[in-house]
Amino acid sequence: MRIEFVSSARGDFHWSRPVLTIGRSEENDLVVSEGQVAPRHVRIHHDRRGLVLEVVPDAGKVYVNARPVREWALLRSGDSLALGECRMLIRDDTDVDARESVPPNEARCTAALRPVAGPLSGRVVPIGDRLELGATHGALPLELPGNDAALLGLAWDDDELVLDASRVPARHATRVNGVTVVRAVLQPGDQIGIAHHRFVLDAPGWAAEPVLAPPPSDVPLEAANDESGGARGDVWWLIVTAVLLAIGIAAVLFVRL
Repeated sequence: MRIEFVSSARGDFHWSRPVLTIGRSEENDLVVSEGQVAPRHVRIHHDRRGLVLEVVPDAGKVYVNARPVREWALLRSGDSLALGECRMLIRDDTDVDARESVPPNEARCTAALRPVAGPLSGRVVPIGDRLELGATHGALPLELPGNDAALLGLAWDDDELVLDASRVPARHATRVNGVTVVRAVLQPGDQIGIAHHRFVLDAPGWAAEPVLAPPPSDVPLEAANDESGGARGDVWWLIVTAVLLAIGIAAVLFVRL
C-alpha cells in the first residue's frame, strides 16, 4: 500500500505490514501533524473483505471520498482519505501509470460528472457532447493550488467517452481510479481526481443488460420430466413433514392444557 499526500510536498508513504495506525502521536506508524487529527485517529488493516479503515472512538472527523465515516469503511486503490485538513490518496503498489481502454457496451448515452470533493461538491455537471473544466476557458472553474491554469476535457469519440488531461500542469497529476493518466477512456463509476477535486462519472443505462443463454435444446424430454417429477416429490415430502410436525405440536399443547 502507498499513501500519497494531495497538494503537499510530503513524499509518498509506503507500508507493507498487516496493520497501519495514523494519528498525531509519534507512536503511530504514520504521523500527521495536524491540529484536527487525534493522537490516534484511524487504523487500517487487511482482512477477508479487503482493506478496512477503522475510526478510533471520539477521534474526530474522517472522510472517505468526501463521505463522513463514523466507525469503519472499506478502502480501495484510488480512494481519498481526509483527516482534518490533511488529504491523502490510497494507492496500491502494483498500480501502474497507465490504464487499459475498454469500450462501453452501448453508444453515446446520458452522462454527468458528480463532484464528491472540492469546491464543486454537491453539483451534477452534465457532459453532453463535450465538457471542459478550466480556470479561464472551461464551462466551470477548476481551481488548483498556486492558481495554476488547467483545462480538463471530456468528449465523445465515436462511442467512447474520452478524458483529455494534456493541458493540466504535470505537477497536478490527473488520476482515474488512482492511476495517473493523460488520456483515458472512461467507464461508468470511474473516479477522477485532480489536486483537491474529485469526481465520479455517473452514466445511468450505459451498461447493457446481460444476455441470458437459452437452455440447451438437446436435453432429452425424459430427463426433463424426471427432474420435474423429482422436484414435485420433494415438495410433497416437505408438506407431509410440516403437517406431521403441526399435529405433534398440537397434541403436546392439548395434553398440557
